[in-house]
Amino acid sequence: MNTIIPDKAYFRIGEVSKILNVEPYVIRYWETEFKTVSPVRTKTAQRLYRKKDVQELLSIKNLLYAQRFTIDGAKKQLHKIRNSNESNGKDNEKQKLFLMRLKKELQQIKEIVS
Repeated sequence: MNTIIPDKAYFRIGEVSKILNVEPYVIRYWETEFKTVSPVRTKTAQRLYRKKDVQELLSIKNLLYAQRFTIDGAKKQLHKIRNSNESNGKDNEKQKLFLMRLKKELQQIKEIVS
């Protein structure tokens, strides 16, 4: 699924519908089922989707249409993906701290040797 998302701050539901190639009512339904999609509302109650919302909708479409998950299965899969990404981020932070300490210690050794 190599869908190109235009480089814009906000998208109207019609634009998102064309990007995803689904009807607007499907997007509105997914909004009710998947709380991670939360478009901004204008004063006239129009939905404006951010790029991250469109990316999330693309993931949802992929899970539902391509991988044939049910709504509940897709929710669980998204939760699992999000949890693994968060734990990877924590691991990366630990590695970064370790490398910074190692660098500092090596600089101290270099000063002692010089």
